[in-house]
Amino acid sequence: MAGRPKSKRRSGCPVSTSLEVLGDRWSLLIVRDMMVRGSTGFKEFQESGEGIATNTLADRLRKLEAVGIIAAETNATDARRVDYRLTRKGIDLAPVVLELLIWGVRYEDTGAPCAMINKLERHRKELLAEVRRRWQKRDATPLQAKSGEWLWP
Repeated sequence: MAGRPKSKRRSGCPVSTSLEVLGDRWSLLIVRDMMVRGSTGFKEFQESGEGIATNTLADRLRKLEAVGIIAAETNATDARRVDYRLTRKGIDLAPVVLELLIWGVRYEDTGAPCAMINKLERHRKELLAEVRRRWQKRDATPLQAKSGEWLWP
């Protein structure tokens, strides 16, 4: 990308490169919270229940912004607050997050109901379309089906 200094990569493998950008659990959890829960602010990310330390959260938000996955914007009503928004590059991670969610429910003890696998798989296209719609409209409400039923945990 023009204007960005090239970082030294371990290899040219796309999986390796992607892991260098997103390879820690906090980065993907922040992206998840933005996509699924509609989180936009520092405090909302902290309260997601994952237990991220404030210094780690601040570091990951800076890194995600530096690689173009999120953008920081001054809050319209409170200039002291910064809101974060996924960029097009960030919203393109929606299928990855969905597949990780399905994989985790299928193979790991997550406490999520077994029926969730089928539900998520059946509604892939609807879920991804709704994530994109919400992103385009800047709609920060948590992700739900038209019936009001939760589609994501």
